[in-house]
Formats: sequence, C-alpha cells, structure tokens
Amino acid sequence: MLAMFFWSFVIGGIICMIGQLIMDSFKLTPGHTLSLLVVLGAILAGFGLYEPLIDFAGAGATVPITSFGNSLVKGAMAEADKHGLVGVMTGMFEVTSSGISAAIVFGFIGALIFKPKG
Repeated sequence: MLAMFFWSFVIGGIICMIGQLIMDSFKLTPGHTLSLLVVLGAILAGFGLYEPLIDFAGAGATVPITSFGNSLVKGAMAEADKHGLVGVMTGMFEVTSSGISAAIVFGFIGALIFKPKG
C-alpha cells in the first residue's frame, strides 16, 4: 500500500516537473505547456504506453493533464471501432466532458482561422 502511494507521488511529480521544465526552458506560456502535455498524453495513449503507466502509478498518472489526452484518444479509438471515422469525433465527446472537448476543438479551429497572438 505504501509503495502505491510512493509511486503515485513520484510519477505525478515527474509529469509536473516535465511541464515546469518545458515552461522554463522553452519560455512557453502555461496554455502552450498545457496543450503540449495533453498532446503528449494522447501520443502515449496512441502507442499504448499510457494505460500501463496508469496501472503502475494510479492517480499519479490519472490526475495530471496528460490523462486528458489519454481519455480523448481512448474514447476516439473505441468509437472508431464501432462507427468508423465519425466515431473518432463522437468518441472524444462521449468519454470526456463535452464542454471541454468542444473548447479544444473550437479553439483549434479558431486558431486556424484567426491569427493568434502569443
């Protein structure tokens, strides 16, 4: 039991440390860093590496923002198996909060249409 708490703390701390190092080293804003961590979690989920991390670290891997990227990919892949290409979008909305997912999708579309300042 104590080992579970230890590894959860260590893995969660490492994820947060990576985010802080990204912000400090590359002079990125917190929003850019947050987006980068979500994408990193999605990439790890796409390669099947995030679920073993969750099994090992528990809340240390599910609480940080990288888990949101994992949830998006997991939902999209599950629905893609059932409904094809349409399921990719509906899966993201089904598994995660639709409000947060919509903010990400429309924020991305807005960034493509307009010139974001940063």
